[in-house]
Order: sequence, then structure tokens, then C-alpha cells
Amino acid sequence: MTKITLFIAGCAVAASAWVTPAPAQAAGYPWCAQYGSPFGGGGRNCGFSTYRQCVATVSGIGGSCERNPFYEGRRRR
Repeated sequence: MTKITLFIAGCAVAASAWVTPAPAQAAGYPWCAQYGSPFGGGGRNCGFSTYRQCVATVSGIGGSCERNPFYEGRRRR
């Protein structure tokens, strides 16, 4: 390989490391809606910032709200 080829390859590696995005992090929310079904199953949505948001969502469709066991609080920068 020539020096210019090595230089270009080195630049490509450096550029790819620079533009590689950081790993995604899940947004933690403190409240979860637990949906139920008379046939078993159901679902879980842990995307609520407040207890009131969660209760408003399950109101009329059934379910309950509980604290997210995986919520770690706000992260400091």
C-alpha cells in the first residue's frame, strides 16, 4: 500500500468514529400503566411522567397504575 492509501484509510476510520452515534438510552418514566384482559395477557406502558397522566389513560379502558420498578430518576449531566 502506498502512503496516500494508508492516509485515506486512516482518515476514513477516524471519520467513521467521529460520526458514529452514541448508544440509545431508554427514557425512564416513573409511572407504568398495566392493562389487563379477561383472556389473559394485557400490556404495560411505562411512559408516564405523572400518576395523573397514567390514571387518565387507563380511565374507561381498564387497568391500573404502578411505579416503574426500573426508573432511576433524572440523570445528571
